Amino acid sequence: MGKILNIETSTRVCSVALAIDGKVSSIRESRVKNAHAESITIFSQEVIKESNFKFDDLDAIAVSKGPGSYTGLRIGVSTAKGFCYALNIPLIAISTLKALAFGMKKNAIDNDKNYFFCPMIDARRMEVYTAIFNHQLDEINKTEAVIVDENSFSDLIAKKRIYFAGDGAEKCKTILEQNANTLFLDDFRASAAFLCELAEQKFKLQSFENVAYFEPFYLKDFVAGVPKVKGLK
Repeated sequence: MGKILNIETSTRVCSVALAIDGKVSSIRESRVKNAHAESITIFSQEVIKESNFKFDDLDAIAVSKGPGSYTGLRIGVSTAKGFCYALNIPLIAISTLKALAFGMKKNAIDNDKNYFFCPMIDARRMEVYTAIFNHQLDEINKTEAVIVDENSFSDLIAKKRIYFAGDGAEKCKTILEQNANTLFLDDFRASAAFLCELAEQKFKLQSFENVAYFEPFYLKDFVAGVPKVKGLK
């Protein structure tokens, strides 16, 4: 019986779920901005206790590896690695976009196998981190940072119906929704629940990360903002 703690902090959502054999046993989530660091350990303790287990009972830690928020990913991965070191258990990394696509497939209004799934994570302005997945969750368009305009994904949209979802899709909806082949899952957010089955699959295959050297998948280099304090440049 695989008991895996799943951590999702790649976006504004801080989400932690305990899964048993890939099924969610307990979950905690918050959309409070910049609260990941103060919530993640508390959430981890709560889901384990609620499921009547202890940290020593865990078989692995799974974490959403990105792309996404630089700070959020650092917090999630650092916490996951800390648990793995302390408990001497393996680390499992799950693509954030693939986890979102998995959740979209579960939440799709019409689960037609001819549909594609395009999760989008908000970057800045009209830029998003995205990829396109088929019904088997194979990546058919690679993960990339895209500036969305009226011509984005036009070749695929002409051939297939595509579901769009995520905090990045919300800001692009007015541009893309004019096409009859686009569908949107509104109020759809990242969740540790979407990691659970994917993590269980990797656990069975013993597809683990090197805890010492694993780093989040940022996709783009971190760019610090310009200080706004008077006298600083």
